[in-house]
Amino acid sequence: MTVNGGISFWYAGTGIPLPREPLAGSRDADVVIVGGGYTGLWTAYYLKSAAPELRVTVLEARFCGYGASGRNGGWLYNGVAGRDRYAALHGREAAVALQRAMNDTVTEVIEVAGREGIDADIHRGGVLEVAYSPAQLARLRAYHEAEVAFGERERVLLSAAEAAGRVRVAGTVGGTWTPHGARVQPAKLVRGLAAAVERLGVSVHESTPVTEIRPGHAVTPYGTVRAPYVLRCTEGFTASLKGQRRTWLPMNSSMIVTEPLPPEVWATIGWEGAETLGDMAHAYMYAQRTADGRIALGGRGAPYRFGSRTDNDGGTSAATVAALRAILVRFFPATAGVAVDHAWSGVLGVPRDWCAGVHLDRATGLGWAGGYVGSGVATSNLAARTLRDLVRLDAGQGRPTELTALPWVGHRVRRWEPEPLRWAGVHGLYAAYRAADRRERRGHSARTDVVARYADRIAGRH
Repeated sequence: MTVNGGISFWYAGTGIPLPREPLAGSRDADVVIVGGGYTGLWTAYYLKSAAPELRVTVLEARFCGYGASGRNGGWLYNGVAGRDRYAALHGREAAVALQRAMNDTVTEVIEVAGREGIDADIHRGGVLEVAYSPAQLARLRAYHEAEVAFGERERVLLSAAEAAGRVRVAGTVGGTWTPHGARVQPAKLVRGLAAAVERLGVSVHESTPVTEIRPGHAVTPYGTVRAPYVLRCTEGFTASLKGQRRTWLPMNSSMIVTEPLPPEVWATIGWEGAETLGDMAHAYMYAQRTADGRIALGGRGAPYRFGSRTDNDGGTSAATVAALRAILVRFFPATAGVAVDHAWSGVLGVPRDWCAGVHLDRATGLGWAGGYVGSGVATSNLAARTLRDLVRLDAGQGRPTELTALPWVGHRVRRWEPEPLRWAGVHGLYAAYRAADRRERRGHSARTDVVARYADRIAGRH
């Protein structure tokens, strides 16, 4: 029987962690960080490492890794949301600098995990993305050329046979591979990171929801933390904060994981390199071969809940589980008789222009980072190091750095539309994308489906 929810499969081996002590009354700090996921913990880690004298407090509503940091697909890779838009706004060289920083970030996370003794099942097999229709192949080739043009010289374009030599996805007509990616076990990474920041002397309080953020104050039911710098690192849960309901849309993404596959099935699939795997569909999928020999695969099910609501501990509809299983079997027919052990969902933050960003308001001391649009495992690390440099610069403890000059710093975007326009728009867009994918799989044209092109324009993705 498939386990549904329970946060995610990534906690199945260890169980849900016992929460740390909540905040016990009001207090002062130098920096208070709202959110105990990757962004908040990495920010605490880098701030405290750079300035051990700082009093840094992290406030988390449930437990560190409750949100996307403990539920994602385990793609540590160099993608960053909004690079093309940043090239249009700030020039190509600025966007190239952002991409180079993301390339380096994959190595940074792996090296820090090694130094801190964080065993997160990390395997640097790179990222393989495949196409299985003429339209997808045309997009893949254009995507590959764009990545190379932004300085990713190590990326290679693969023929159908070369792609299948890595992972035998049924119907593959081509692929592209980059070494700038690794598989991780998300919950192991976030739990190890939380332990690392505590060893540095950061105060981490769980079961402590922040109800309001204002200059110099993070307000909770148990007291207020007063600090010159208040950093919002809440990603997909940002809408739950006072005044933030339309800031970022909490996009829902769902996953399944199979039982451990027998050797004869792996012999049919290949995947010896443990690359992270994606495709060029409009409603795309993402997958990894886990350290214990399973396939974990995700995609968009019900993409958005009315009123920017978030899920209840990862519960996922039967229709979504069935849809993801159908993708699994379409990709790998040998898995038709394989059981799905676990299904779950989570939310990620989507700005109205689909661009990740980092900001510190020097007048108020309020800062934020996020809007990763599903690419947060690595992007959160770069964002955290950028927040560190912005705080130290503002406090007179540092100078401008290459990170503070990146084009996503200070980026602002308009808010999402009110309901019911928000709900209707998101569900309409993903219905259009799924319909476009079906037509492209049945057709022979190399042109992207016209409905998908219009949907991209309406969504603001291009």
